[in-house]
Amino acid sequence: MQKKFLFLILCLTLFLAGCGNNAAATTAPPPPPPTDLAPAPATQPPPTPTEIPPTAKSTVPSLPPLPPDPQRVEFQAEDGVALVGYYHPAAVNPAPIIVLMHWAGGDQTDWLYVGMVSWMQNRGAPVPAAPGQTYFDAPYPFAPLPENQSYAVFTFDFRGYGESSGRGGSKEHILDARAAYQFAASLEGVDPARVIGIGASIGADAVVDACETCLGALSLGPGGWLGTAYPPAVKTMDEAGKPAWCVAAEDDEPAVEACNSASGEHYQKQIYPSGGHAMFLFRVENNLQPLIETVILDFLDLVFAP
Repeated sequence: MQKKFLFLILCLTLFLAGCGNNAAATTAPPPPPPTDLAPAPATQPPPTPTEIPPTAKSTVPSLPPLPPDPQRVEFQAEDGVALVGYYHPAAVNPAPIIVLMHWAGGDQTDWLYVGMVSWMQNRGAPVPAAPGQTYFDAPYPFAPLPENQSYAVFTFDFRGYGESSGRGGSKEHILDARAAYQFAASLEGVDPARVIGIGASIGADAVVDACETCLGALSLGPGGWLGTAYPPAVKTMDEAGKPAWCVAAEDDEPAVEACNSASGEHYQKQIYPSGGHAMFLFRVENNLQPLIETVILDFLDLVFAP
């Protein structure tokens, strides 16, 4: 009987201890809700706009732009021959500059009459009407560039053409092209590290033959007209990592042969089924596909890429 009584006391004690533990569990404060948790510290704060490095394609000018009016300039080739050019400042400063080299069928004014200068400068300059008979019935209808895209443009006359003095042959014209590249890089408002050339016919060869300091060259109808074959000139540029592009039409056999003979890692060509020689590619009636302006813009985007 005594053992039975002790057993009942033990059971009652254990029962009360269990009840006490349950009561403690039910009265303990709940854990804080997730919203009370402090956020983990960021490993690195996001960059502010001033911390984002600018790119080579930035359109924010570091200096006020020069007036848009063309500037007539005189410079010399290394043999002393006086040359005349026109500088068309960009809407940004400093700006990349495009040196346009004309063909033997005309002079530097052809780039004005076809509308190329006004289009690249993109500052609202009117396209002048060509006096008398020209190779173009009307300016090429370039699609407007974006408002914030503007390039400085430099045109010049090879010796014996237009306003430039002197006479000379193919080798002398290479001297003229080399001097034009160097002079264009020295102009106020120009980024001397971003100079390229676009040329037609003899200019198409000159932009490649004289590209010692330029970033790249686009040739419209080359043909080794200046005594230096086009393919080895392209090879020299390619070995320097500079893009050289060639554009020609099937009905311009010397230019097609030149384009097809050249090669290189940075070389590209566009052969149209028809269109004629050099500046004739800007004739509206040719209806070239892709548009000649598209090829030019693709080249500019490549060579001036960050």
